[in-house]
Amino acid sequence: MTTEATIVVCMGSSCFARGNRHNLRLIEQFITENKLEARITVSGSRCEEQCAEGPNIVINGKIYHQVDGGALIDLLNQHFLQE
Repeated sequence: MTTEATIVVCMGSSCFARGNRHNLRLIEQFITENKLEARITVSGSRCEEQCAEGPNIVINGKIYHQVDGGALIDLLNQHFLQE
């Protein structure tokens, strides 16, 4: 089975401290609640080399900066629930 989408969560110290620890939990919860486990692969990266813009999250190859919990939920809904 092949996944259709990827999410990469920057886990560098700057992004982690700015909120990606919490964002990772939100992503996991969103995937579980919406039964998207077969469609989405989630991984972490050491650094996206854009620390000043963090927390950074990459969805399907597009990087998003300064992602807080509210923006993250909006992004997830836009990418995975709206057709």
